[in-house]
Amino acid sequence: MHNEVVVNESMSVFSLFLHSGLVVQLIMLLLLAASVLSWVLIFQRSFALRRDARELDAFEEEFWSGIDLNELYREVPADNPQGGAHLFRAGFREFNRLLPKARTHNAVLEGVERAMRVAMSREEERMSTHLSVLAIISSSAVYIGLFGTVWGILGTFQALGGAQQVSLGTIAPAIAEALVATAMGLFAAIPANIAYNRLTSRVDHLMVRLENFAEEFHGFLHRNLQNRGSGDQS
Repeated sequence: MHNEVVVNESMSVFSLFLHSGLVVQLIMLLLLAASVLSWVLIFQRSFALRRDARELDAFEEEFWSGIDLNELYREVPADNPQGGAHLFRAGFREFNRLLPKARTHNAVLEGVERAMRVAMSREEERMSTHLSVLAIISSSAVYIGLFGTVWGILGTFQALGGAQQVSLGTIAPAIAEALVATAMGLFAAIPANIAYNRLTSRVDHLMVRLENFAEEFHGFLHRNLQNRGSGDQS
């Protein structure tokens, strides 16, 4: 029983880490840091995108409530607006700037469309913040762990090359030390890959909603200009 306890302790992850070579230890620490970073980013981006969805719901509800657009424009913060409010402020500001001096209504609408396109690009960049880090972790952690395993196995065979007697009890701990690096690579890569795909899907969904809002707002302004033109003719 005592021998079994000793073997179990020697095969624990912490014990295997302590008995690994310096290169393998550095790789394990790098993968541990990557895993911690990925989980921090997963929670941070999940909360941020959930907040963006709630804010977009609230803004669209207020926009379609029949509120006067000038009043809504004053309510939207000028400093770093986000989501639908960002698109609305950029488009409506351009609309008010171009309307008095544009020769045609098409020129006004084209300016509004350009302004909202720039705002939408910035929103996509903001919502995709740090997702590239998750993509890097998910694609590289396994290979880093595999490199640590190969390095550890090479070191093991070099150490055993001069030994006259080699038993399974001698080889097994050394191989296990090397394999821990691959396990840690998978531990870092799998959650990062799943989270990256899921968060990217959320960003795509929000971007579709922003594009739909931009089209609806553009159509709203187009009808507004047509009504003004009809009023001027009459």
